Amino acid sequence: MGLHTAVMDAITVYTGLSPAAFFTILSLMVVVYKVVCTMFVAVEDYRAVHRPMPAVADPVQLGLVTEEELRAYDGSDPTKPLLMAIKGQIYDVSRSRMFYGPGGPYAMFAGREASRALALMSFDPQDLNGNIDGLSAAELEVLQDWEEKFIEKYVKVGQLVPEKVSECTESGDKRQEEQEGMQQKLA
Repeated sequence: MGLHTAVMDAITVYTGLSPAAFFTILSLMVVVYKVVCTMFVAVEDYRAVHRPMPAVADPVQLGLVTEEELRAYDGSDPTKPLLMAIKGQIYDVSRSRMFYGPGGPYAMFAGREASRALALMSFDPQDLNGNIDGLSAAELEVLQDWEEKFIEKYVKVGQLVPEKVSECTESGDKRQEEQEGMQQKLA
């Protein structure tokens, strides 16, 4: 019992605190130390816990695409990339799936030509088209800013074409093949 009394008296003499206050402060310091130590993680431990983002496949060049074909790239099929068009140019926005993918704040733009909606800063479905007629100079400048951001951040993978042009191209290709076949027969 003499040792206990001597320690309690020493605490009071050296710290100026009662033994209860001293041990309360000491226990709080230990708790704070433990909490702060858990906030910092060693590099080796971080590597074990850190899970890298899933790899995004390299963009596939699509070439000429109609608006109907573009709609298949709206994120509803997770095996396909997310595509979006601005001023007729198609960009792969798959790397920003959390924004343009299903449930994202800009999901309505995926698989669509969104020039008018971006220029007007509109989420109205009626504005989801490439018609920029009637836009003011300020709205066209906003659209230009969006286009520059897309050029900088995303890979261009194709270009929108009207339905009739793609049909004419297909029939023109068939005609060209037929002509080449006829020339081979004649030769």
